[in-house]
Amino acid sequence: MNFKSAFALGTAVLALSTTSAMAAASSLQVQMMPMQAKAAGEYAGAVRFTMSNPTDKAVRILKYQTPFFGVDANLFSIQVGGDKVAYTGRMIKRGEPTARDYMTLRPGESKSIDLDLSAYYNFAKTGQYEVRYDEFLFDNAGQAKRVNTTPTVMWVDGNDQFLPQHADMDPYFGLGVKALGVAPTFTKCTTTQQSQIVTALNSADAYAANAKSYFGAHSATNISARYTTWFGAATSARYTTGTNHFDAIQAAFATKPITVDCGCKKTYYAYVYPTQPYKIYVCKAFWSAPNTGTDSRAGTLIHEMSHFNAVAGTDDHVYGQSGAKSLAISNPDNALDNADNHEYFSENTPAQN
Repeated sequence: MNFKSAFALGTAVLALSTTSAMAAASSLQVQMMPMQAKAAGEYAGAVRFTMSNPTDKAVRILKYQTPFFGVDANLFSIQVGGDKVAYTGRMIKRGEPTARDYMTLRPGESKSIDLDLSAYYNFAKTGQYEVRYDEFLFDNAGQAKRVNTTPTVMWVDGNDQFLPQHADMDPYFGLGVKALGVAPTFTKCTTTQQSQIVTALNSADAYAANAKSYFGAHSATNISARYTTWFGAATSARYTTGTNHFDAIQAAFATKPITVDCGCKKTYYAYVYPTQPYKIYVCKAFWSAPNTGTDSRAGTLIHEMSHFNAVAGTDDHVYGQSGAKSLAISNPDNALDNADNHEYFSENTPAQN
């Protein structure tokens, strides 16, 4: 797959609030510049991503909602020939943001990184690709604005042999885990861990069944505080989306061949590749979480299951209960696309009718 030519530069301006120690408001600029291929089949779909702070005040934003510390979320909106290009990288469950999760752009500072987007998105198809950095950025006061860039346009000669690769990905990436029946299978898990996972899977199945039952017993015109807390104002279309999501999540736990990998040593809870159902990688925070309740093991499994394109295809717009509640108020459509909102609705802690 060869990068052929570049036609446009994408630029966006983002208004962000900052703490009182900084500015009352600042602006960030985002640019993406297509890069020339180094060699045939190498660095195809590459861009230089630059974020700048042109103001005289410092701005702090969440690191993982930028690509500077790795692409572990669906940060870009990419199309080819009018079709959405699938994100094939990790979708991670993280905890509530802390101070160490933020980066600072000093006054006048610019930060750049070269990205090979074909490592995270399926660039196998030949055609003209349109790339946007399409992400909410949150400052350390919890304020969020979406960045919408003018599309960066590039031509890519696609070839199916150049599929995205990940170091810890199994050889069946993109094909789904081979069906082994409904009993879970395990990779790199001790006997104790396997027992804990089975307990968590049973609890997750119960959570999903309860959520499905809620949607069956209510309607868009007959919702309760539980719904509005996590999904905001209801419409017929939104309610149908929620119903379909939990139908699919519950069916996945009940009938699909789930594989859990315990080899992750990262500090977050878990991650999946959305195009690789139904394999879930659990990490350090998973083992220190309770089996049920807020940010539990069972809830984590709900979160990750919702990410699979074959299930609900959710994204990670925000993390944590406070962010999820705010998202439900400000953007109910995105709340229905946010994995943590599905998790917290399922955990229902503290309990609401």
